[in-house]
Amino acid sequence: MSTQHVAASAGEAGGVAGIVLVDLALVLFTAFLFAALAKRVRQPAVMGEIVAGVALGPSLLGLLPGDLPRLLFPPEVRPYLDALAQLGLVLFMFGVGYQLSLSHVRGVGRHIAVVSFASVALPFAMGAGLALLLYPWLDQSQLATGGALGPALFLGAAMSITAFPVLARIITERGLQKQRVGTVALVSAAIQDVVAWSVLAAVVAVVTVSGPWSFALTAGGAVLFVLVLVWLVRPALVWLLAPRRRWAGSGATVHVVLCSGLLTSAWITDELGLHAVFGAFLFGAVVPRHRIDAIAPEAPERIEQTSLLLLPVFFAVTGLTVDLAGLGTQGLVMVLAVVAVACVGKFAGAAGAARLTGAGRRESTVLGVLLNARGLTELIVLNVGLGLGALDDRLFTVMVVMALVTTVMTGPLLTRLRFEAEPAPPAARQPKEPVGKGAAR
Repeated sequence: MSTQHVAASAGEAGGVAGIVLVDLALVLFTAFLFAALAKRVRQPAVMGEIVAGVALGPSLLGLLPGDLPRLLFPPEVRPYLDALAQLGLVLFMFGVGYQLSLSHVRGVGRHIAVVSFASVALPFAMGAGLALLLYPWLDQSQLATGGALGPALFLGAAMSITAFPVLARIITERGLQKQRVGTVALVSAAIQDVVAWSVLAAVVAVVTVSGPWSFALTAGGAVLFVLVLVWLVRPALVWLLAPRRRWAGSGATVHVVLCSGLLTSAWITDELGLHAVFGAFLFGAVVPRHRIDAIAPEAPERIEQTSLLLLPVFFAVTGLTVDLAGLGTQGLVMVLAVVAVACVGKFAGAAGAARLTGAGRRESTVLGVLLNARGLTELIVLNVGLGLGALDDRLFTVMVVMALVTTVMTGPLLTRLRFEAEPAPPAARQPKEPVGKGAAR
């Protein structure tokens, strides 16, 4: 290769790198502004970041003249943004697995167990049934699964998801973590995480395989990988991170071990035909949390901070695929149907099961509202389905709208329900006494 060609290639690479850096600055600044606005209207900050990603795409920025999404995010830089988005995603999923406590699943009461499984099973069944009805409206050229099975399974899985991180944030901000309904919602969501991600892994295996033998290889490989993590990797990490090791007190060592392990696990599940998020999630779930929290609690915090820095890129990449203006009449009908089925399935599954197991009307209603929040976790599932060709662009957009609506509505509904269900006692509604008089008593 001539010197001129090398120089030209280096200049082109430098130009692309420059655009990537500018795009990162734009994405982070926009996400910060929208997150601040979300907090002002009592919504989780992550909802503002998701809306910011949608706004940077054709849904809002694309409505302005000049095709700004293509100008700001040209095709040659999108693979780099995709890579950063996937990195942020696997780091985030490690955190989800790391914070997941399987002790929630052991010894749970019949009430919580029934609520958890009903709020997964009913939305899954209703979502799968809706996908069969909507299948004739899908763009067959964008589907790689062949037939309605892939969309039906993915729509069912997406409907059954509850966004545990967003739910925990809402419960904390509303002061419900010390109330029974908040505890039940958090434990139920934790159980749903285990069930829903297991179901999603099975759905991905079914959709990606080309026959029974291929499915057996994928499923067998996944089971073997889980066994290796539990019986080999976890004991090895326990030995490696023992307090008596001379490197145990080094946060940098623990950080490198965790990052290397989660990235390798993500690569393995990706090679198995599953998605990389499953490997990161599983590795986070099996690492010895008690050892890490004792010797280097800052290591997982660093990973979390890095994921929070890169997640706005994931939202922006998602937003570039979402085109609300291109939905059309059929798309609007799909939005109404999907939102209705999502809300009814989740609410009826959670609230109905709670009522059948003895919960009061108010607790059941609040529980159904809480578990209907989907948020970020929903976007992860949708991106997996879009990448595998189980969803077309329009259904993907419809499902993103559903994720936003079901999460945004949670806060206002809780406010309304609590106001009606728990009116302030008469003494609290009386004018406050002077400070001096109250102090004297």
